[in-house]
Parts: sequence; structure tokens; C-alpha cells
Amino acid sequence: MRYVYGITAAMLLGGAAATLTIGPVGAQTAQNEPGAIAPAAPRAGAPMSFADLADRLAPAVVNISTRQSIQVSRQRNFPPGFEEFFRRFGAPVPEGGQGQGQGNDNTVTQRGGSLGSGFIISEDGYVVTNNHVIAPARTGATVDEITVTLSDRREFRARLIGRDTASDLALLKIDEEGLPFVRFGDSTRTRVGDWVVAIGNPFGLGGTVTAGIVSALHRNIGAGAYDRYIQTDASINTGNSGGPMFDIAGNVIGINTALISPTGGNVGIGFAIPAEQARPVIEALRRGESVKRGYIGVSLQQLDEGVAAALGIPKNRGELIRSVTAGGPAARAGIQQGDVVVAVNGKEVTPDQSLSWLVAQQPVGSRVPIDLVRNGNRQRVTLQVAERPSDEELAKIAGVEDEQEVSEPPAEEQSSSQKSARESLGVTVQTLTPEIARSLRLRDVNLKGVVVAAVDASSDAGAQGVRVGDIILSIDRRPTRTPEEAVAAVNAARSSNRESALLLLQRGNNQPLYVGIKLTKR
Repeated sequence: MRYVYGITAAMLLGGAAATLTIGPVGAQTAQNEPGAIAPAAPRAGAPMSFADLADRLAPAVVNISTRQSIQVSRQRNFPPGFEEFFRRFGAPVPEGGQGQGQGNDNTVTQRGGSLGSGFIISEDGYVVTNNHVIAPARTGATVDEITVTLSDRREFRARLIGRDTASDLALLKIDEEGLPFVRFGDSTRTRVGDWVVAIGNPFGLGGTVTAGIVSALHRNIGAGAYDRYIQTDASINTGNSGGPMFDIAGNVIGINTALISPTGGNVGIGFAIPAEQARPVIEALRRGESVKRGYIGVSLQQLDEGVAAALGIPKNRGELIRSVTAGGPAARAGIQQGDVVVAVNGKEVTPDQSLSWLVAQQPVGSRVPIDLVRNGNRQRVTLQVAERPSDEELAKIAGVEDEQEVSEPPAEEQSSSQKSARESLGVTVQTLTPEIARSLRLRDVNLKGVVVAAVDASSDAGAQGVRVGDIILSIDRRPTRTPEEAVAAVNAARSSNRESALLLLQRGNNQPLYVGIKLTKR
């Protein structure tokens, strides 16, 4: 089960409540006005109990387990330093650790596994589950065997038909005929407040049925580029991953995948991949095809409060273009670093409807209008959607590296411009020279910008995580090759009565990142 750990704060409000009527009498009534909502009795066709539903659906839900081999470093049963003691006197180093060693003398093979859920979608044994249920548990692990156990305790060896890591879905096949199965339903018709039933194998206990309601739709929890989950308060725990979420008509409207929990157990916040998103992926895997998604060649950044304030736009509308891939669809269409994309093919970009998700839904090869904001002006470009490269290819394109400690730039006597930058931004900057670039281990020693030589810990820049050694490439999209240019950009922001400035920072050899910094008051 995927976990998204969160800290929940509760505020209890007490006291009297007053009703305020706005507008003409009778023009508007309360959403919960007496008589406006039907009584909470089951509507026609709704069950008084979930027993018949569970009895009918449970046979199509399966337990999935894996057997894995994990290569780990051999543990010695003697204190550190004894190996060198034996070698010094020419004696063989005694064997230590546990288990039978395989390969070289420094590793040992351990056995592990995983447990999860799944459901059968055809009478000839196709089984849907989450990819993380049948994936190697960690680096160095290999999956030796996948076992599917039916509700009647029959076990079958399963083979992997295909997986899609981006959506966290996988399709298995067992060799058996006449199996009970279920079909996908239409999750686009699901509404907040609808009853749902989850069936799975929490903690390996076997078929377990829980019920609840749909708590939210299109939920983005930061687990991936295509987050658009159904949120539910039906109990979902470790082992429920890959199991089905049913509506009260028995249709699969979701695949239980993740939960938010500060404790590791169910707290009533679980998430399922909607059927509308899962069904095309599973159908492609069943045909033996790779999953094709739209791609425009950009790196994105969320509009947090600081960045949105620096840009002067609402923080919940649009996403910021952090970088543009050279030669990609976005670059060919004229999209630039620092643009804010607010709509794709007429659909607004919001936290619940991300740019990545919208682009992924566009047919490869189609021409799509993109609405964006540049320097405060809204404009539209049209681009041709390409096919999303593999994760490995994307990693190479991004060129992301682990953050490294950087050495502090050599101190120099501060000029009036440097002092002004420190007073305005809370940082001291100096021109990035090839010598400083080499000391910072930059691949591009001719990179143009100013390097942060000191940070005022009490400033907003310090609070936003700006560090010594960071390189400011631009301020409010104006290049900052010298401290004088940095000050000029800040003064331009002040003259426009702006309270914040948008800095484009580069740390080491990683992609640049936009940061909104509040300007100090004079």
C-alpha cells in the first residue's frame, strides 16, 4: 500500500451561529433547506444491506503474493576490524552472517515477498492489480514468483502480462477457465457522497469487505504526475492495494491504491485510481501494447503562494513552466521558461486537473491549443502533441542529479550594488565567474548569473531555503549577469509597486527552480 504521511490539525469552533440572507427574498435558499433533500432512506434499488452485493462480488477478488530474492551485504558475526586482524597475520577471514551466500563473498541472498489484492476481469483469468504489489520490494530484489489465491483458496501461478509504472497498474494472467469476474463501470458518473464498497485482503487476512462513501473526486496527493484519485472513507489498509472499489450496482469504479495515515493504519482517507483512468491502460496491456500518453516537453512547477504573489496571479490557477526541452513540441510552439499555462484544449489547469494529466489525455499527434500567461498577458499557442518517452529517457532529458554540498564562493569587498541586493532580497551576490563555476563543480563554467555569497537567515530568502552557492539566473525574467543587473530588476519590481520578486535559481547541475521572494520594506 502506498502511504502519504500527513499531519492533521483539527480546529474546534464553538459559539452561536447567525444566518445572513443576501439578495432578494426567495432568490436563494440554503443548500440543506428542509424538504430540499430527500430523506436518508435507501432509494429504489439501493440495498438495506451490503450482504448480497458482497456475496456476489467477493469470488472475483483475489489475494496476490510474491516470492522475491534480495541480494544484501553479508553480515559478520565478529566485531569491526577483525577482518584486518586476520589478514595481517595471513589467516583466512572466517565466514559470518546468516543464510547461504551466493555470488561473491560479500553478499547473501535473502527471501522476501509482498501481499496485496486484485480482481479478475475475464473468465479465462486476466487479473488487475497495482504495479507496486508485484514489483521488486527494493533495489537489488527480483520477483521469482507471483501467486494468485482465489476466495475458495485455490492457488495459481501467475505470469505478468504487462505493467505501467506511471499509473501504478499491472495485468496478470492465470491459466484457468470459467472463473468469476467483474467489469469496469463508468467512474465519470460517480458523485461525492455515493456509497462504495471495497473488497480486498488487508494485512493478508483474506477477503474483507468494507463500505463507505466517496469523500472527494479528482484528488491530487502528490504521488505521481497523473494523480486524479477517488477519495473514500471506506477502510483501506496495507494489503488492500490493487483491490476493487465497487459502486452499489456492483461496478468497478476504482482500484484501491493509497492512503494517508500518520500511524500506518486506516484513518478514513483512502484513494482509488478511477476506472476511467485505469480501463484504457489495462486494455492496452491486454493487447500487448505500451501505454501511450501525450507529451509536450516541459518541466513543471506548482504555483505556491510565494511564486504566485511574485507573478501577480491566483495560486490555484495554472502551472509554471520550469524549463522547456530543446526541440520538443512546446519549444517549437514558442512556449518559454517562466510561462504559466492556464488551460489545455479549453480545460483549465487546476490542482485537481494538472497540466500533466490534461496533456496525457490528448491523442498523440493531435494539434492542441494552449492558453498561457506571459509577463501578465494572456495568449494562446497551438502545438502538436508527441508521445511521452520512457521514464529512463525522461530522466536523461531532465539530467537531475543528487544535491551536493557546494563550497562557499571566495569573499570579496562588497560594492554598493551588492549591499543593495542584500538590503532588498536578504542575500549577498557576486558575479559568477568561470573560476567560481569550477569551484561549484558546474558542468557549464560559462553559465551567466550571480552567485549567492551570503544569506540573511531572518529574511524571506532564508525562509524559502535559498542557500550560499545558489545561482540567480534571472529576477522577474530579467537576466542577472551582474549584481548591478540584479539590483536593477529589484528596483523595477519596486517601481511597479510589487511586494515580491520571482527568482530563477539553479543549485549545482540540477534544473533551475523558481522561487518567490518578498522584498524587504524600505
